[in-house]
Amino acid sequence: MKANILQYEGEEASGIKRPMAPEVPCSSGMPIKKIGHRSVDSSGETTYKKTTSSALKGAIQLGITHTVGSLSTKPERDVLMQDFYVVESIFFPSEGSNLTPAHHYNDFRFKTYAPVAFRYFRELFGIRPDDYLYSLCSEPLIELCSSGASGSLFYVSSDDEFIIKTVQHKEAEFLQKLLPGYYMNLNQNPRTLLPKFYGLYCVQAGGKNIRIVVMNNLLPRSVKMHIKYDLKGSTYKRRASQKEREKPLPTFKDLDFLQDISDGLFLDADMYNALCKTLQRDCLVLQSFKIMDYSLLMSIHNIDYAQREPLGNEAQHSVDTRRPAPQKALYSTAMESIQGEARRGGTMETDDYMGGIPARNSKGERLLLYIGIIDILQSYRFIKKLEHSWKALVHDGDTVSVHRPGFYAERFQRFMCNTVFKKIPFQPSWKSLKLKTHSSPIEQKNSEDLEQDSAVSCDPKMSALPQQC
Repeated sequence: MKANILQYEGEEASGIKRPMAPEVPCSSGMPIKKIGHRSVDSSGETTYKKTTSSALKGAIQLGITHTVGSLSTKPERDVLMQDFYVVESIFFPSEGSNLTPAHHYNDFRFKTYAPVAFRYFRELFGIRPDDYLYSLCSEPLIELCSSGASGSLFYVSSDDEFIIKTVQHKEAEFLQKLLPGYYMNLNQNPRTLLPKFYGLYCVQAGGKNIRIVVMNNLLPRSVKMHIKYDLKGSTYKRRASQKEREKPLPTFKDLDFLQDISDGLFLDADMYNALCKTLQRDCLVLQSFKIMDYSLLMSIHNIDYAQREPLGNEAQHSVDTRRPAPQKALYSTAMESIQGEARRGGTMETDDYMGGIPARNSKGERLLLYIGIIDILQSYRFIKKLEHSWKALVHDGDTVSVHRPGFYAERFQRFMCNTVFKKIPFQPSWKSLKLKTHSSPIEQKNSEDLEQDSAVSCDPKMSALPQQC
């Protein structure tokens, strides 16, 4: 059944069960299932490499508390090349030690990779040590039911700020190698849609290594999402499975997008230019590291539809007075990722848009887009070259997702900036569709911008828009 963002008139029109929040914690009663290292028993308890999820969450919080605390005793200084390769290790016996507290989990060892370098990254994004600790360690981590194809575990901090993901050995190793280049890129271009990495750790328990990475959370649970896409710019088998479609908030793919939103999503000219410029820079960085098979994760909140929903279904914001000070992670939202603090004239408040990028569909409905590039820890290694060669023999080689990094980057960028996102052709009648509750991006243009936008040709596909072609 077609899940169309353009058709919101009731459940039957879209075929999507709209959830209370973008992601929901895992609950009991789930069937026994095993994907990679992740398994779920009949009671709903998740295990990863034979370590229960509850024990893993406890080990992560104990380890991060210790490593951030010990790091605070070290003086701040410039990051040196050797800092990217440092690995610190601490043993946590269950009975406790003179350095670690007692706990009710099995003995484990906690490793911290490049602690000084990651401290710099967190500072660059405006994340203070006490905020980092408060977010990750003051309340139990929330396990998300959505897992990667490899069986990765995902946790979100209770305040929605951070995502913790288990990664494979090769991915962690690749991230370590990326760190010097990542450092250089962030210094040159802090406005990026690439993942924000805040920490890389390893829990050694039961003879197994469980590697985890702490990242920014792209999809706040406080905002009700109506549809979600994972886009690569590829069409080979890029359609959500029937099993995926049965989830409360399915992740649709490229072919679904082309079918559901064939006209694309329309952005103000300044917003479109900022987004495409950011994508261009990010793709160039990924290409330079021979990275491919990444995706653009996009979740859409429909403002007009949300206003017609019962108020009781909306997620409520809560203020936690225990927090030392409100945390504001710089460039952590989609809007800030493409514009930073250089928003036009400083008049467009990101908070007004809940961090989302304002857009419209071809019906003129107001949307907020939450986007980010994900899954960047895949290098074009020999095995990937073989995979592409084999698929190219059977199918059109240019349509498969696995491709050489240069071609992949070009196809990805072209798909996003030509098919997914489009510039609103300026027409006087478009002003009637301005955001009712916030200042419109179009109203912030000066006369020169308006003249430039009016020169954009009219697209016949935009017949649903209130304009005169």
